[in-house]
Amino acid sequence: MAKSKKMSFETDELSKNMVQMAEGYKQMVQRYLEAAEEVDTSTWFDMYKTWVDVASNAFEHPAEFQKKQAEVFTDYMKIWNNSYARYVGDESAPMYKPDPKDRRFRDETWNNDLIFDFIKQSYLFTTKWTNDYIDSLEGVDGRTKKKLEFYTKQLLDAAAPTNFAFTNPEVIKESIKTKGENLVNGLKNLMEDMEHSKHFLHIKTTDANAFKLGINIAATPGKVIFRNDLMELIQYEPSKEQTYKRPLLIIPAWINKYYILDLSQDNSFVKWAVDEGYTVFMISWVNPGRELAHKKFDDYMLEGPLAALDAIEKATGEKEVTACGYCIGGTLLTSTLAYMKAKGDNRIKAVTLLTTMVDFKNAGDLCLFIDEEHLQKIDKQMQKHGVLEGDDMSAIFSILRANDLIWSFVVNNYLMGREPFPFDILYWNDDSTRLPADTHSFYLRNMYLNNALAKPGGITLNGVAIDVTKIDVPVYALSTKEDHIAPWKTTYTTTQLVDSEVKFVLSASGHVAGVVNPPAKSKYHYFTNDHNPKNPEEWLDSAKEFSGSWWIHWDKWLSALSGEKVPAPKPGSGKLKPLAAAPGSYAKMQD
Repeated sequence: MAKSKKMSFETDELSKNMVQMAEGYKQMVQRYLEAAEEVDTSTWFDMYKTWVDVASNAFEHPAEFQKKQAEVFTDYMKIWNNSYARYVGDESAPMYKPDPKDRRFRDETWNNDLIFDFIKQSYLFTTKWTNDYIDSLEGVDGRTKKKLEFYTKQLLDAAAPTNFAFTNPEVIKESIKTKGENLVNGLKNLMEDMEHSKHFLHIKTTDANAFKLGINIAATPGKVIFRNDLMELIQYEPSKEQTYKRPLLIIPAWINKYYILDLSQDNSFVKWAVDEGYTVFMISWVNPGRELAHKKFDDYMLEGPLAALDAIEKATGEKEVTACGYCIGGTLLTSTLAYMKAKGDNRIKAVTLLTTMVDFKNAGDLCLFIDEEHLQKIDKQMQKHGVLEGDDMSAIFSILRANDLIWSFVVNNYLMGREPFPFDILYWNDDSTRLPADTHSFYLRNMYLNNALAKPGGITLNGVAIDVTKIDVPVYALSTKEDHIAPWKTTYTTTQLVDSEVKFVLSASGHVAGVVNPPAKSKYHYFTNDHNPKNPEEWLDSAKEFSGSWWIHWDKWLSALSGEKVPAPKPGSGKLKPLAAAPGSYAKMQD
């Protein structure tokens, strides 16, 4: 009798949770329908056109398509037999195994349960079969095939059995344990995310309340010593009595906040560089609104690095500096160097380029959406507000790593009903910024579409035709092996473009984690080579591998080019007086 009462209680709890979910989904669908009217559907239309091309190809080669269909049925039967054999004790290996780096199938149920093992292997087979079929297509141009590969990957990632409550064993176990409360909590999380979203669903990826700028993130002591429309210049407090004579100017990308290089203190490149004896200056870009829509790429150069060089001389008395650019900040730095070369300005004596593209010929998946038709649509969209909204850019980069930045949080937040963990990198990633329409349009057309920066005289800045092949200062070019934004084989072409001695270094991991890799954590590894052959694969084949962080290697390179040690200049000791404490006001501007 007691058991019956307990079962009744659990059923009542489950029923109550299901009613809450039904009501919540009703509200959610209503909000979705209201928001859907403002969503740009051009990408979906492009996806549709791409698949139409493939369908036409299948009709043109019916025999080949029928052969592929027969393989599907045959292999599904083999998978079922394999799963059953393993279930009854046969030690034969599964036909299809996930990549060791794929964390979606880590629960042992995927291996030990007959049904889930079949679901897993079926999904992995479907993924492999689809990719093989696309690869085998004949008569489809290369760009269409690459688009198809990208769009298909997005659908296959979305269709993974781990993303659905009734085909994810971890979710099923959690639902039984909590009587469905995890799904109710997950729905609440989803509705909260929708409440704070604009054009796209903005999935919370970290606990934003765990971080506060200037307290436990972007907290390296310093002062804003200069400000204009586009940037604040931060000079950091020295931690040594003496520092290298040549200050170090860091130019971050303007599509995110600067503090990717000044995260929590044990993850801060800035703090580490200060502690190594560098006088560090950081550009903190403004988060522009409509009032800055007219600002151009030229303005980012004139009011960014060039204005910073003038300010550094006033602040320290030093005319010569070294400079470091990250991602688009590195592209801007390279453009500025070419401009300075044409003007006879040689204040920058050594350059560090972090995951920076100069030649955009093979610029990865982002290139798939850069053609005249797409750019006209982007321009039209930007003109509504004078800027590219931050969540638009954030959504694009999330799609490039959908399993890590979308679906893992769909499972954690919405199916398991949990809150995401505090993570400084993801907090920074969530702190998106807007972009001036004119600047962004110039960048996409001249870099991605026309690859004009790599061509002598291809770009004119402030009335000067620039030529990156004339750059002749020492360059340290750091790329990352798994970079999805700036592919390393593309960034490597800088070694062949500039007229400089280039130290090319390849770090493990991706666009952010491979850069933000403090020595104390002893993570990853990196490759170096004393020679830069034309072929990047040849470079890697003969490169030496070293464990740990590239930061130590970089320090040895840069310190030799930074001059002798001098009494450390402090913010405010020169002609420029502090305007505010770091991180300043621009870093705190929200999207």
